[in-house]
Amino acid sequence: MTMDRLSFKRFRTLLVVGSITFPILFTLTLMHQHSIYDLVEGVSNINILAARAQNATTNVLKEGRRNATVQVEEGKDQNVVDKMLGGKQQISSEEQAQTPTNADIGKAGSKNHSFEDEKNDSTLSTVGFASVRLLDGLLVSTFDEGSCISRYQSYLFRKRSPHKPSVYLISKLRKYEHLHRSCGPHTKSYDKIMGKSTKSSKSGAGEKCKYLVWTASNGLGNRMLTLVAAFLYAILTDRVLLVKFGDDMSDLFCEPFADSSWLLPRNFRYWKDQKHIKTHESMLINKGYNAKEIFPSFLILNLQHTHDGHNNFFHCDHCQNVLQRVPVMILWSDQYFVPSLFLIPSFRKDLSKMFPQKDTIFHHLGRYLFHPSNKAWELISKFYQAHLAKANEKIGLQIRVFNTHRASHQTIINEIIACTLRHKLLPEIDMGKSKTSLKNHATISKAVLVASLYSEYGERLRNMYMMNTTVTGEVIRVSQPSHEERQKSNDGMHNIKAWSEIYLLSLCDALVTSPKSTFGYVAHGLGGLKPWILKRPYGETVPEPPCQRAMSMEPCFHYPPKYECSANRTIDFTSLVHHMEHCEDVPNGLRLINDNRKG
Repeated sequence: MTMDRLSFKRFRTLLVVGSITFPILFTLTLMHQHSIYDLVEGVSNINILAARAQNATTNVLKEGRRNATVQVEEGKDQNVVDKMLGGKQQISSEEQAQTPTNADIGKAGSKNHSFEDEKNDSTLSTVGFASVRLLDGLLVSTFDEGSCISRYQSYLFRKRSPHKPSVYLISKLRKYEHLHRSCGPHTKSYDKIMGKSTKSSKSGAGEKCKYLVWTASNGLGNRMLTLVAAFLYAILTDRVLLVKFGDDMSDLFCEPFADSSWLLPRNFRYWKDQKHIKTHESMLINKGYNAKEIFPSFLILNLQHTHDGHNNFFHCDHCQNVLQRVPVMILWSDQYFVPSLFLIPSFRKDLSKMFPQKDTIFHHLGRYLFHPSNKAWELISKFYQAHLAKANEKIGLQIRVFNTHRASHQTIINEIIACTLRHKLLPEIDMGKSKTSLKNHATISKAVLVASLYSEYGERLRNMYMMNTTVTGEVIRVSQPSHEERQKSNDGMHNIKAWSEIYLLSLCDALVTSPKSTFGYVAHGLGGLKPWILKRPYGETVPEPPCQRAMSMEPCFHYPPKYECSANRTIDFTSLVHHMEHCEDVPNGLRLINDNRKG
């Protein structure tokens, strides 16, 4: 009986405990299950939302790309350029304060009337002004103005170029600037590569930093042409351009790349002695090179006009494949070899995107690279103020005489007069009126800038217009900055004068230049001008016609290749490439022209 009671009590206790705990456990179980479901459902919802967001973002990006493509295709890419410049965020208060007044512009000299209208227009935005000052995106605003005054003042002295750089060119320049900062002199990569011996055990194709070392050859005109060609080649091949300037070049240009230098350090191990470095020509003799072969760390690429035996192969893709594996190339050239780059199949797409207008290459890259040093800018700006600023029109005459025995100075003077009169660049002399008879009449002045090694040209033209009146009543002022009598090599001051005159010529409204003159090529290329090119006279006879208008702003490549790589034969490339023509002044030379010049 007692045992039965104990069993019943235990059962009752268990029943009570069970009745209490079971609902609690059941509830907890349900709550736990629901929390897991909620968590799983929450994760699922997050994934769904993320997918929806990704799809939405993709659609927006696609739409944005479509809109951007339409804008670029329609030529409405100014917003893209402004964005690359950083928009209003990059325009500092200092730059806003430096916006020139009408008085400043008047002081600087005669300007493009449309540009004057922009300056007088109060609606011109700060971003618009920065675009003008920075050459429509070619330049960046990160330089210290005091280190290179011309970089920030040159736009006041010349008309705004009607030729706008492409968005793609601007992006390539920004990319190159980043590469130059990363790999330039005194970086770890530079020290590592330049510390290697001339021999290397493996291909340099995988090197992050590769270099193109430019060396000077011939006169200043040739040097500037090859610098632009070398820079374009460096951009196309992802190389850093370094320049080996001697003392005669040290005071000419500002540094073109921000936060770095383009000057090859003087402690470069092959600064003086390069006789132990392998040449491109010697590599071509051995045609068995491939990725597994031993490639030199340093290689000389000789593209001078006097050494054209292997130049006929530089534009072939198989040669470029070999050159691409060399970390450091040392360039010897006195030629504007840019047309050769258009013959290289692997470069054509990039070149066409960078330069939709094929005759603007030197114009854009020259204005990007060449900014007169403060020393040169002082000469340029002072001469401009004194002799050119007040003229309504500026005419530049660049006279290069290669052989004074072929034609006399008087014959060349007669040819210049015949050219300028025929094309209405200068007015005729009125022999029936005295110099004082038009003193009180309103006149339109023209300034004539003569650049020549010889003083005779400036003096005779000056006397002609000083002693006589013109049939139009115009007052003609003739000035000649210098007359060195002969070209001087390795002379720093001579080069500064030459560079100053090249730059002053580029500020003119029209140019007459001598045939085959690289000095003239640089001037009209920087100025974006198509010059009148004089014919080469012989004896006392003035050629007929005395001059011919250039079809392009581009310089002439005097000694182009004639070998067609794929066909293994010689060829005239003007028959294959529709944006190339023979030069007016060098019949066998090649000059890039706009595509629409040919049918």
